[in-house]
Amino acid sequence: MGRLKEVVEFESGSPQFRINVALDEEAPLYTYYGQQDLEDDLVGLASDGSDNKQVRTYDQVSTLCQGDVVFSLISGKCAIVGVNHQGYLYTQNYVRLVANEGINSKYLVYLLNEDQFIKKQLQVGLQGSQVLKYTLKQVKELELPKMPRLEKQRTIGELYFNQLRLVALKQRAAKLETIIILEKLRGEQ
Repeated sequence: MGRLKEVVEFESGSPQFRINVALDEEAPLYTYYGQQDLEDDLVGLASDGSDNKQVRTYDQVSTLCQGDVVFSLISGKCAIVGVNHQGYLYTQNYVRLVANEGINSKYLVYLLNEDQFIKKQLQVGLQGSQVLKYTLKQVKELELPKMPRLEKQRTIGELYFNQLRLVALKQRAAKLETIIILEKLRGEQ
């Protein structure tokens, strides 16, 4: 068993309060990566993203690429960035995790989101804390369970993401069905 910092490199996001806002229309426009974006990436579905904050700046800022593994220090959840969030700016509330070749990215997400041993460690780290936010140091020091072979990691990771997507699609279908039924009932009044 090792620690997360032994299999992953950590890249912190841009400190939001240090970003110099440019009023110039020519300045690059960035969209902030938020908790809803992470949730969407986790299930492979897109929501409308209409509540995303944006900023214009000439500063060098941390941005995400499709396929990046991102961990939220707020929720303790992890996801793989989807094509819809390519180029989004991520703040100090998020950390990009760059896995070495010994660990599959999807398996890493599965491990951080679902493994009981890791969940327990994260919970212990929050005890006595005034602000419910995980620290980068805490995440780096997470002790990992015994890792399966890479091929098995790949299989587990794929199954995990397929299952999350299936559940999300079923929930979306149920919501749409409810909307249709309610509209029919309104029409019959």
